[in-house]
Amino acid sequence: QVQLVESGGGLVQPEDSLRLSCAASGRTFSIYRVGWFRQAPGKEREFVATIRWSGDSPSYAGPVKGRFTISRDYAKNTVYLQMNSLRPEDTAIYYCAAGPTTSYSTTYPRAEAAYDSWGQGTQVTVSS
Repeated sequence: QVQLVESGGGLVQPEDSLRLSCAASGRTFSIYRVGWFRQAPGKEREFVATIRWSGDSPSYAGPVKGRFTISRDYAKNTVYLQMNSLRPEDTAIYYCAAGPTTSYSTTYPRAEAAYDSWGQGTQVTVSS
């Protein structure tokens, strides 16, 4: 089992930056990918970004590409989501998730079903 703890959310103004952290513990050797997803009020949860546990092969959703950066700190077993130029539409609860290597996860790394461990979420609010 993999445990994930997110932190770093908060209330910021448009165009501000924020860095979210996702600390992994437990059976981290089983992780293939770590992803970030978000859920805005009244909307479905959606994919934001993903990275291989090895630290390569990042991938981003269209609305955040060029503004958000996903990265991994090997020493701390932590994945970060650096969010720049934040917009009100980025307001959501952000979840990190981890998944093992499967034929599904290697083919569909942006799908929620590729991940089997989830954090509790951290709120990000962008408002003036």
